[in-house]
Amino acid sequence: MSAPGKTARRLGWIFLLCTGLAGCLPWFDRVEPAPGSPGREQLTALLATVEVIDERPRAPGYDRDCGAGRGCVFGPAWTDATGAPGGRDGCDTRNNVLAAALRDVEFRSGTNDCVVVAGTLDDPYSGDTFRFVRGSGGGGIEIDHIYPLSAAWDMGARDWTLAERMRFANDVDITLVAVRDNVNQDKSDAMPGRWLPPDPSRHCYFAGRFLIVAASYRLPITTEDADALTRVIASCP
Repeated sequence: MSAPGKTARRLGWIFLLCTGLAGCLPWFDRVEPAPGSPGREQLTALLATVEVIDERPRAPGYDRDCGAGRGCVFGPAWTDATGAPGGRDGCDTRNNVLAAALRDVEFRSGTNDCVVVAGTLDDPYSGDTFRFVRGSGGGGIEIDHIYPLSAAWDMGARDWTLAERMRFANDVDITLVAVRDNVNQDKSDAMPGRWLPPDPSRHCYFAGRFLIVAASYRLPITTEDADALTRVIASCP
């Protein structure tokens, strides 16, 4: 997977080198194995760093809407005005993710290689190859928060500052992935205990990406999630 210019990024399997949310987030040690899914040893190590709780609490106050009088608890959708990777580069988060995820990317002229109008997605959840053309309904691609925003709120993000929540919601290196819209809608706000990618060969990849988010942002998972991830990890090479 490649991307042009300022949006180019490479995601390794990440292990934390520091403690504390505010001081830790910018610093990662990126360990990149051979292309494909992470190995069982790496996934087991990641899972061991994540706190496991009995069940997901349901915390009041979650409101993604940023309209007048609404909570806007993760800030405006896809805002560029954050300290997240890719933030304040003059291009919104959705377009940054699309540019990094698609092959054969085409940009709208006059946007300084920002607004993506076409490209090809190799869907990381279903394995389908899909030609994206910008248009109504998002062109068939949505941006998934691998660890759902509502779950993050319930699991501890409600106690973060707004700036920290905005970083989480727009972190193009860690928390976001471009997927087919129908797959993202099927996932909704489910955690791994209740949803895994439709293509079983993508389960190890998904487990790695999910655990990276949980470990990086010190978000817990439930016993149900841990059991599901343990089963996935046992099937990984």
